[in-house]
Amino acid sequence: MENGKKMKNNNPLGIIYKCSLETVGNTPIVQLQVPELSSVNIFAKLEFYNPTGSVKDRAASYIIKKLFEKKEIDKDTTLIESSSGNFGIALSAYCKKNDLKFIAVVDPCILAINAILIKSFGAKVIKVNEPDCNGGYLLNRIKKVKEQLKEIDNSYWVNQYGNPYNAEAYYHTLGNEICQQMENIDYIFMGVSSGGTIAGVSNKIKETFPHARVIAVDIVGSVIFGHPPHKRYIPGIGSSMVPEILKKAKIDDVVMIDELSTIKMCRELLHQYYIFAGGSSGSTFAAIKKYFSGKKLDRKVNVVTVFADRGERYADTIYNEEWCTNLQGS
Repeated sequence: MENGKKMKNNNPLGIIYKCSLETVGNTPIVQLQVPELSSVNIFAKLEFYNPTGSVKDRAASYIIKKLFEKKEIDKDTTLIESSSGNFGIALSAYCKKNDLKFIAVVDPCILAINAILIKSFGAKVIKVNEPDCNGGYLLNRIKKVKEQLKEIDNSYWVNQYGNPYNAEAYYHTLGNEICQQMENIDYIFMGVSSGGTIAGVSNKIKETFPHARVIAVDIVGSVIFGHPPHKRYIPGIGSSMVPEILKKAKIDDVVMIDELSTIKMCRELLHQYYIFAGGSSGSTFAAIKKYFSGKKLDRKVNVVTVFADRGERYADTIYNEEWCTNLQGS
């Protein structure tokens, strides 16, 4: 807000920003009326309203600012990260804004639109084509990141899976906003991938609403919570390794969701609630329904969830009939 300029006259918003990236945060919460869950008040935090379209804007902007403040990087530093998705997009945008060089290490599963956006913001893209021992690419992407660190002087690995600044970002931004917007929270459902979001938000929620239960949502095929690995097709949730940063999270329970349920709930969010959201949003919505199905509650409870990104990036997958038909047959 401090970078914005206050407007005179009758401008109802009162602020004009110098750059769209300055509008990160302050996203809305909407309530979803779900007939079969009459005792559950569901509130969704719409993170796709962030400038580059996802919750990852918060971490990218916060971490870069923090690194400059702590003098851990300078204008000549090259930032490197393993990301084929939203974090890669956000980092490439905020690095460009701060005149920083950025290398995104990606894999063949990268969505075409994500590759376009990352490259459009001036990042260098390195693609890892060999699958790792878990059938994904994450472990080999991280190996490539470490190779780049050795080869490039004055380079810095952002490391969303282990950097404490990642959890700190969500504690102070997303977690704080949710606590300010809600009078009471009984449950919060959050998808887990790199782990930073749930680590930061869960700690803030537990401080403000000690009775609240934090429910982690993971996808079948992910190894985060000890389940066997297998091929996953929807990005943005799940992982082929256990994130170090997840040790900082305060999690009460875990709900596993299959990808077909994710697709079904993404379609329901669009058709019934006018919300065009990404895969992890469908997963968390499915998890809420699964968790409370048949559960007897003695009072109405407030359930918060985070819808992390936009649906446009899944136009060729989740929202593509042919792709979904092929997935069902696989």
